[in-house]
Amino acid sequence: MAGQKMLKFTNVERDMPEKRTPNLRKEDFGEIYAEYATAKAAEQASRCSQCGVPYCQTHCPLHNNIPDWLRLTAEGRLEEAYEMAQATNTFPEICGRICPQDRLCEGNCVIETAGHGTVTIGSVEKYITDTAFDKGWVKPIRPHTERAESVGIIGAGPGGLAAADMLRRQGVQVTVYDRYDRGGGLMMYGIPGFKLEKDIVMQRMAQLEDGGVEFVLNCDVGDDLSFDAIRGKHEAVLIATGVYKTRALQAPGAGAEGIVRAIDYLTASNRKSFGDDVEEFDNGELNAKGKKVVVIGGGDTAMDCVRTAIRQDAVSVKCLYRRDEANMPGSMREVQNAKEEGVEFVWLSAPKGFSSSLRTSDATADQVDGVMVQKMRLGAPDATGRQMPELIEGSDYIEEADLVVQALGFEPEDIPTLWGVPELEVTRWGTIKAEFTTGQTSLEGVYAAGDIVRGASLVVWAIKDGRDAAEAILEYVNQGAALAAE
Repeated sequence: MAGQKMLKFTNVERDMPEKRTPNLRKEDFGEIYAEYATAKAAEQASRCSQCGVPYCQTHCPLHNNIPDWLRLTAEGRLEEAYEMAQATNTFPEICGRICPQDRLCEGNCVIETAGHGTVTIGSVEKYITDTAFDKGWVKPIRPHTERAESVGIIGAGPGGLAAADMLRRQGVQVTVYDRYDRGGGLMMYGIPGFKLEKDIVMQRMAQLEDGGVEFVLNCDVGDDLSFDAIRGKHEAVLIATGVYKTRALQAPGAGAEGIVRAIDYLTASNRKSFGDDVEEFDNGELNAKGKKVVVIGGGDTAMDCVRTAIRQDAVSVKCLYRRDEANMPGSMREVQNAKEEGVEFVWLSAPKGFSSSLRTSDATADQVDGVMVQKMRLGAPDATGRQMPELIEGSDYIEEADLVVQALGFEPEDIPTLWGVPELEVTRWGTIKAEFTTGQTSLEGVYAAGDIVRGASLVVWAIKDGRDAAEAILEYVNQGAALAAE
């Protein structure tokens, strides 16, 4: 508008809006923000066209009744909107923050496809659930009847927690086993706090504990406790471990210091935010401060790494990806966020190896100082329809780097071997073979859900799988109880 100065804020400033209001106290800002957010949520919700075919709903893995809770929000009926969102989604406050809405609900909004800009469904979902917690509308888990049957869940990630919630509400006794010292899985340690605040995860953990879910943490199944022992304690078992084995480059120089796994890098950063002692962070091994950082990969984990490095005050942050921007597997919104924050993307570039040097006389290994990059071009499509990258001969060069983060995806661990259960069937990819929708595995009374079945995927899909498996498990224990009563 004429005569007015337009302000443009970076995503870093959006993450920390109090930095833009230096003359306001934090509590004052909170009040102003609450009023603004309420009006904005109603405004956005009212933009929903209430179309006859709700593509937003059909493209949501949980098939959330999005148009109806948008209508309730527009009418100011927030508590009812929350109840409707919670009915199909165990963790709407988490999905509102980290779901790739641009690929799911918002990307298929008819207003968006008509060119008028999508309804910001994720932000509204986040708002109504945050409001529900603030207002005390989130009801504690209090089963009408307690049951004697128990279920053991291995893995305290989104799939396992979603199943625990549903089973506990039906009075089933639930014990969750997890290798980490805190529940939440990758939501706690793999996703940065600027995308998913950890107190948001912890409030759901607290709700589950208050509702009677027992957590056995720091428990590495196969070492600290056998799988057979867990089966012996429970009527049914759900395997929801996720996939944590990192794909690594097999290239010359890959053993140099300074080449790290994305999961280790992100976990160290998240642990530090909790105030934990993290030696690898403090000594600089998993800390980007003052370094030239290169992240290899093009998915959401790669975006988490580059944005974390920016916040750690890296000298420069570059992302190498072997295809072009249009073919990146991650969220385009995340790519845009990273660009705004100063990340440089090096498209059509693949690592060929690593250069390194001996930095000190007492060093035990060479320190990486560069990535040997080979330029690519896109050729014929593969079986999935994506164009295959091809090498451009003679185009190699070295990209300087003090820290290289490999974010190439995750694969399943060899669970049958690690847990001593060779009869547990797996697919040729190493994922657990389970029935579609029920999650029933080759073992009686043993179910599986989430990434350990479908491969590395989205939190929302893990929630969907956990809820589906919980329904199947409940039917299984009901049948067992009926037989025992005869």
